[in-house]
Amino acid sequence: MSLYPLQRLLERIYAIEIGYQVDDFLVTDPDWVAQVDASPDARLIKEKLLIMQQEDALDLALFLDPEVIACLTKHDPFEALHDENLQAFLLALEGVSHFLYLGWHAGLDRNVTLLELELQAEVDKYVSTLSLIRKQFKGRIPRELRAQLFDRCVYDKTLKEAQLIRYKDANRYAGKYCWQLENRYLKRKQLAAMWQDLRHFYRLPQGQKIRRIDYS
Repeated sequence: MSLYPLQRLLERIYAIEIGYQVDDFLVTDPDWVAQVDASPDARLIKEKLLIMQQEDALDLALFLDPEVIACLTKHDPFEALHDENLQAFLLALEGVSHFLYLGWHAGLDRNVTLLELELQAEVDKYVSTLSLIRKQFKGRIPRELRAQLFDRCVYDKTLKEAQLIRYKDANRYAGKYCWQLENRYLKRKQLAAMWQDLRHFYRLPQGQKIRRIDYS
């Protein structure tokens, strides 16, 4: 399955374009990743964005486990999102989210933090899942969607303390923001206003994102 439809889904949601296709940066060879990723915190995981800074150039590669691609090829989430492909969809979406967010900010010569990347990816997973489910189920949204994505997550036991804190913070802030979206817009069926809020939020730097969540 091509990952470009996931990229276009996010680009349409946020009204952006980066001029690159994620498929051109996709790798599925775990041995190659193990050789390239020599960072002290390197882990064997099914999704990883590799970032290589070379003077003024930024080289990217998105790794996805072949099993993830195979699952999405067999069970296309754009045709039907269900229990058999949800986790693969979320893994792929997270990688595409990182790729798009970093690429868009690089085009504006802006730096991003790891927390910012993870926070936005958590929001992206929610709104992308929401978008597909609404389309596939004629506007109906499962009440447990937000709880399933934010309240029932299981963290990798190999994470170091700083990494675990970052992932938990990203989950907490994104979960709170998505709860605000539900209460402010979805319950009132104000979808146009919700998309506007999301586009504004996407363009905020980390500090303003967090203040927006904490004080809304």
